[in-house]
Amino acid sequence: MTTWVGRTAVEIAAAVREKRVTPREVVAEHLARIERLDGRVGAFRTVRAEAALAEADELATRDLRELPLAGVPLAVKDNLPVRGESNRNGSAATPDAPADHDHVTVARLRAAGAVVVGLTNVPELCIFGTTEGVHGTARNPWDLSRTAGGSSGGSAAAVAAGMVPIALGNDGMGSLRIPAANCGLVTLKPGHGVVPAGIGHGDWFGMSENGPLATTVEDARLMFSLLADTEALRPSEPGTRKIAVSVRSPLAGVSVGRPYTTAAREAAGLLAGAGHQVRPADPPYPLWLSTTSLAHWTAGTAVDAEDLDPRRLARRTRVHAAVGRRFVAGVRKGERREQLRKRLEPFFEEYDVLLTPALARRGPAAAAWHERGWLRNLMANTNYSPLTPPWNLTGWPAMSVPFGTLPSGAPCAVQLVGRPGSESALLDVAGQLEELRPWRRTAPLDQAVAGG
Repeated sequence: MTTWVGRTAVEIAAAVREKRVTPREVVAEHLARIERLDGRVGAFRTVRAEAALAEADELATRDLRELPLAGVPLAVKDNLPVRGESNRNGSAATPDAPADHDHVTVARLRAAGAVVVGLTNVPELCIFGTTEGVHGTARNPWDLSRTAGGSSGGSAAAVAAGMVPIALGNDGMGSLRIPAANCGLVTLKPGHGVVPAGIGHGDWFGMSENGPLATTVEDARLMFSLLADTEALRPSEPGTRKIAVSVRSPLAGVSVGRPYTTAAREAAGLLAGAGHQVRPADPPYPLWLSTTSLAHWTAGTAVDAEDLDPRRLARRTRVHAAVGRRFVAGVRKGERREQLRKRLEPFFEEYDVLLTPALARRGPAAAAWHERGWLRNLMANTNYSPLTPPWNLTGWPAMSVPFGTLPSGAPCAVQLVGRPGSESALLDVAGQLEELRPWRRTAPLDQAVAGG
């Protein structure tokens, strides 16, 4: 019997279009996997089993020939509206009323034939790089004792566990790249304005972007083209690019662990062997980057929390918002972000792509971080993910790409960064890394779960 779990979105959609399988059969098989595994993984806040099967049946009555995601199961991060479902944003303080519309990104993927099977867990208000709270804890399917990352942790866990082939998430300080790196997935944070945002109250001052989580570069490329409402992007002919490799942390006082620096250097070596001009070079990160990152991170939360009952927020969220309120007025001016862009632009005039480690160390334990103090959360997040925030502040595209494994056997990853408009080029480089160092698509979770 043919199984569709573990297949890519491209493979599934082709089979559905060719009538080798029905949308219902594909969706039902993935729902069965969710039912069997998610009690241990914690990827989903809510599963739309009955609604998803009905939508799969309706999809089967349509002309499937032109649908690039025909019958593909999709998970959506629980800070984006899905028609008929509540949008809780990881909090007890948000309303439980069903949304009356789909977010534009959800609508675009549904129009392409995707079937939404559920909404995925996030940390409260999508603040932190670990995913846990009143609605559940998302664990890394490669190591269930560790966090899946955050804030798109549930979406990443769902894909890495083979519960869905693709998921929708977003990234305001690394919230796609952190869980993708933890869980061995491909993701792309688009540059500002490329994909519709509409996340929270003002997209964290324009820093948050919606993007794909997938197991292959091909799936990520397809999903990105649909989200951006462009013609399907195809890989470019191989060409020589100028690639800078840097293993330096952008944030002063934070070091990068050896497995992650080794991965970045090995990836650089492979790209050099493929004909690219690769050299060590550190971007001119300013010393004030740490305080600027903190100001924007907390101020975004302060704005998102304005209309919520603080008594129903976790303590770490209340403190984060309280810290951020003093920064909101200054952050709105955007002066520091403009200074950072001007400081880094000459570097990206010299280099086409920046290659860095994706993380500084492995993700923290899967634990009740929402019950711990704000400073402890702050330090845990900063120490393991210092490499993602600069590219939200600049608004430039950045990817996380699996590359090798950690000593524990969990995935390792590298980050690719480019100038505005370079999303296709980053996908091309990611595709080369995928060919040069293939990675396993999903975690070997069945044995781990069966073993308790």
